[in-house]
Amino acid sequence: MLPDHFGISALIRHRRSIKPADMDPARDIERGLLLQLLEDATWAPNHGLTEPWKFHVFQGDSRQQLAAQIQQSYRESTPPAEFREDKLQKMGSTPLMAAVVIAVVMERNGGTKIPEIEEIEAVACALQNLQLSATAAGLGGYWSSPPVLDAPSFREWLGIRAEDHCVGLIYLGWPKPGLNWPRSVRQPVETKIVWR
Repeated sequence: MLPDHFGISALIRHRRSIKPADMDPARDIERGLLLQLLEDATWAPNHGLTEPWKFHVFQGDSRQQLAAQIQQSYRESTPPAEFREDKLQKMGSTPLMAAVVIAVVMERNGGTKIPEIEEIEAVACALQNLQLSATAAGLGGYWSSPPVLDAPSFREWLGIRAEDHCVGLIYLGWPKPGLNWPRSVRQPVETKIVWR
C-alpha cells in the first residue's frame, strides 16, 4: 500500500455533499480562502493547457441577483405542464442559504483541436480539486447542475458564448454548528476492476 503522506486518501473519503440548508449563511468566507480554493481548482489536468474554466463568484447581495435570475430563467424556459411553483420558490431561496455560490463555466479555449468532452472533463477535475480543498478547510460544498443553467436567458445573463457551458453551481459555506457530517459507502473496488 502506498504511504499516505498528505492524508489525501482520508480527505477524499471524508468529502461529502453538504446541502446549502446545512450551511450557515451568516458566516462569511474570507476572500483569501476563496482565492486559495479557486487557485487549487486551476491545478487540474487540462489538455493543451487551455485552462477552460471561468468562475463567477456570488457573495452578499449578489446571491439575491443570482437567485432572481435563476427564477426568471426557470419561468421562461419551463413548459407550463412541467412548471412547479415549489421548485421556483426553492430556486429563489437556495442561493441565500450558502455564503458563496460559484457559477462554473467551461470556456472552449482549445478550438477544434481539443474535443469538447476533454474541456468538460478538465472542469470536472477542477471542481473536484475545489471541493477537496474546501473540505480540507472545514467548509461544506455542494455541486448543483439544474437544467435552467442552459436556459438562453441564464446563459446571456452570465455572458457566456454559444460554445461554452455553465457546468454547475458550487455552493460553499461553513456547516451549521452541530451538523453530523454525512457518511457514505462505496462498493468494493474489486467489483469495478477488470484486470487484463
